[in-house]
Amino acid sequence: MAEPVPKSDFDAVLGQRLGELRNAGLWRELRRVGAVDGTSIVVDGRRLRNFAGNDYLGLAAHPDLAEAAARALRDFGASSTASRLISGSLDVHHRLEERIADLKGLPAAVAFSTGHAAAMGTIPALVGGGDIVVLDRLVHACCVDAARLSGATLRVFRHNDVDDLDRILRWCAARPRSTDGGPRVLVVTESLFSMDGDVAPLADIVTCKEHHGAWLMVDEAHATGVVGPQGAGWVARLGLTDRVEVQMGTLGKAVGASGGFIAGSRRLADMLVNRARTFLFSTAPVPAAAAAAAAGIRLAAGPEGDLRRGRLESNIAAALAHVRSAGFEPRSESQILPLLVGAESAAVSLSRRLLEAGILAPAIRYPTVARGQARIRLTLSAAHTPDDLRHLGEALVIRDS
Repeated sequence: MAEPVPKSDFDAVLGQRLGELRNAGLWRELRRVGAVDGTSIVVDGRRLRNFAGNDYLGLAAHPDLAEAAARALRDFGASSTASRLISGSLDVHHRLEERIADLKGLPAAVAFSTGHAAAMGTIPALVGGGDIVVLDRLVHACCVDAARLSGATLRVFRHNDVDDLDRILRWCAARPRSTDGGPRVLVVTESLFSMDGDVAPLADIVTCKEHHGAWLMVDEAHATGVVGPQGAGWVARLGLTDRVEVQMGTLGKAVGASGGFIAGSRRLADMLVNRARTFLFSTAPVPAAAAAAAAGIRLAAGPEGDLRRGRLESNIAAALAHVRSAGFEPRSESQILPLLVGAESAAVSLSRRLLEAGILAPAIRYPTVARGQARIRLTLSAAHTPDDLRHLGEALVIRDS
């Protein structure tokens, strides 16, 4: 007789690990959302005021985006059916990339299905074994994962600390040179940081990387559409467009659609088309999403975008007043207002109390942020009303009752 096959311990091991997450206050679960209407959201049949989304200009429900998506569905169908280099490079993708490049004031752009895919394809296409990637300590996880995937040596500088960046770049410059002039050094940071809502000292970072001959990649995910001329971002606002080699962004935040992009020189775009594996080996972005993103950029870059950015600025000022009155002092004056709580369990408790008051504002915990740095991350939109903001302030005060 054959020996009995040992029973797999797969589910038992997963159960143990999940139990550890629960005990550490790190358990997460999906919320089933029934409908989204501007800044309100239906969860478990209950309508809530949404302070957790990234629809900063309130464009996601704009009829122009819906019509553009519907038109693309009629013209191209529901799928691109292939990668861009096979037969999936549709006219709608090229129009989107042209619009991104125009917004950024750069020669070219390459669209990806997500911002995560943009990072994962780009960093390994630019650097590899023998090179060095220098990351801000709080840069988005997708950039960290992409740097690890590249095979380059990783170094991390203290958050927004240009002196520490300079120290590391001096170390890089002292490395032995290869026959092709390497190692190449790529510095990666965000302009507006997603969890703290603070802004990088980009002008000083640019000066530092130029002094050491390094390249710079700036993730403008939370700045594109929100700041700068026509919403072009912090790099453009500071007049640094020609001095930043790689600009990254997403299309699912202020633009109101979905997808990611890299913008820069024509040679950068050509390199990504030839070497970025998330571009080469992925079905092209859904035509409807690309069309909606192009419509969102058109609105964000025009008079309506200016109007909505003005509303967003007013909402930020009002929200700051309400939050401070409730006893919090966010280390940000952007559309991202982190309310630092500290312990994971305390953040979960505060989030639950806000939910009871009709506000969706999930707790942000490790590994998204460092241990002991748990927070409620409030995100503001041009679509929030004065009543939404007053209700938020009242709910935050109620927390201690």
